[in-house]
Amino acid sequence: MKRFLANGIFLLIMAASLYAGGGRESSNAAGSSTIRWAYWGAETRVRISQDAINIYQGKNPGVLVNPEPSGGTGDHFTKVDTQLAGGNGPDIIQMGGNINDYIKRGVLLPLDQYAGTLLDTSVIDAAALESGTVDGHLYGVSTGVTMPALVYNKSMLERAGVPLPKVAMTYDEFRAYLVTLKARLPQGVYPMMDIGAMSTNSAPFGYWLRYNGTPIYDDVNETTAVTAAGAQKYLELFKDYRDNGLVPPPDVAANYAETNADTSALIAGRVAITYTWTNQLAGLQAATTDELDLIEFPGAESTKALWPAPSQFYTVNKDSKNIEGAVKFINFLVNDPEAAKVLGNDRGASASSSARAAGTSNVNDQKVLNYLSAASPHSSRETAHLPNDTELNSTLYLIYQQVAFGQLTPERGGQQIYEMIQRLIRK
Repeated sequence: MKRFLANGIFLLIMAASLYAGGGRESSNAAGSSTIRWAYWGAETRVRISQDAINIYQGKNPGVLVNPEPSGGTGDHFTKVDTQLAGGNGPDIIQMGGNINDYIKRGVLLPLDQYAGTLLDTSVIDAAALESGTVDGHLYGVSTGVTMPALVYNKSMLERAGVPLPKVAMTYDEFRAYLVTLKARLPQGVYPMMDIGAMSTNSAPFGYWLRYNGTPIYDDVNETTAVTAAGAQKYLELFKDYRDNGLVPPPDVAANYAETNADTSALIAGRVAITYTWTNQLAGLQAATTDELDLIEFPGAESTKALWPAPSQFYTVNKDSKNIEGAVKFINFLVNDPEAAKVLGNDRGASASSSARAAGTSNVNDQKVLNYLSAASPHSSRETAHLPNDTELNSTLYLIYQQVAFGQLTPERGGQQIYEMIQRLIRK
């Protein structure tokens, strides 16, 4: 499957080059303008991104947009960092929660001078603009709003004769529901994925911390409310789930990275529920004939521990050779109704009123909007990201796995998580 995905991405990139009229050579033609766009995502994102490129190139003869997709964030940032180090970075760089790290490195261009001219910020939600603003300067334009969620296989539950889950539950209600699922699911199928076994488990960990009133980082005072005992309770929560067969054993969970549909235990039919972001629903749904839907993390209703977040950011490389072209294309991706129709909610529900005016006939996009409508009252402003956000993901994953495989006790794992957070703040 991975080979098929890689081949699919390669063919789509080749198609983009052919559509542009001969790839790199045609970018040297008189009057032409080339924009390099680096992003990550599965095959669905590659396809719809190319659809948007085709629309833009049709409206702007002589403009060539060369996509440079990667399958995941790790590959994306490794490639981009290598290109930047060689002085050959892309014009537009898709960013995530680590945008601040690249701002501090001096990689990204402040976009303030283009706001109101090449970039129409008047129709973009103020909160979305704020999320990409650092030290009073706009560095990133939100690709759309997304929110953490649990996605479940509705068809699987109906086949098992299990009542569908409520959108909002307490942790006690949620655990009881998992126990009910375990009794009705086929052998070898588990109620939920072991969330901590994913390399991106800092988001559900961050939710757990917010739920307990101990957010991971206070960027004003450069401190954390996390304690070793609090981190230990997170590890013990999932140890309880593992010990009672509510999530897969660690050797099974380790086979599913949950970074896209190809690596998802939900799509493989091994679990009924897994963690996702709302913008990823369409990609997961495209990989199965079973119907999927969304519910909240437990406890959100009483704590407002969920948060709306910019799915990703469009940013411009300060050393871009085509800055104005890059800003114009970003404006199209964010604000154009035709772009909105083909891009859907894959990079988040649009934060632009002009884009939202396009409406949606897509059932998956409507499910996302329904979820956001229900969950938004159970959310609050996003906690500041810990410095060195990428390292948090990788180290948290390693500690969690050591606990899952019995190499560390939850107590020792909690202590190591606490020490890691303190180290990353001071780093």
